[in-house]
Amino acid sequence: MKAEDNLKEDLREYKAKIIPSMKATLTWSRDLVFVGTTPQGYELEFDADVQWGCKPTESLLMSLGGCMAIDIVSILKKMRMDISLFRIDLAAERNPDPPQYFKAVEMVLHLAGRNLDPRRIERAIALSREKYCSVYNSLRPDLNLKVLYLIEDADSASS
Repeated sequence: MKAEDNLKEDLREYKAKIIPSMKATLTWSRDLVFVGTTPQGYELEFDADVQWGCKPTESLLMSLGGCMAIDIVSILKKMRMDISLFRIDLAAERNPDPPQYFKAVEMVLHLAGRNLDPRRIERAIALSREKYCSVYNSLRPDLNLKVLYLIEDADSASS
């Protein structure tokens, strides 16, 4: 039980650093191209024609994956997992009629490293999904999210 308590405390400290309000700026560049800028100065281009940037829905899908990846890797490191590779492949199904929201998302996590414990990986995924991933918990409650994982050979993952 002590390890579980330590994990909860570490995650509480990590999430306590998150500011409850956010700001961003979106500026029309040309045609249907917009540049989003964070307060830190990072930029992301959105383009309806996908010539100069990504579609907003692509960035939302990547944000979901990014949020869960940060949570899962952070949790696994706190569980003393030695991760040498972490990648998520994402696929989504959207509603065919407007609004074309995400109906289903499938994530396949690829992990490699030493001492990877499937039970701990499943626990990290569950914690991210149920408690920590702000992006997932900001999406529609009827979103069907399926998360699978594959533990790969550390030697073949590094090549």
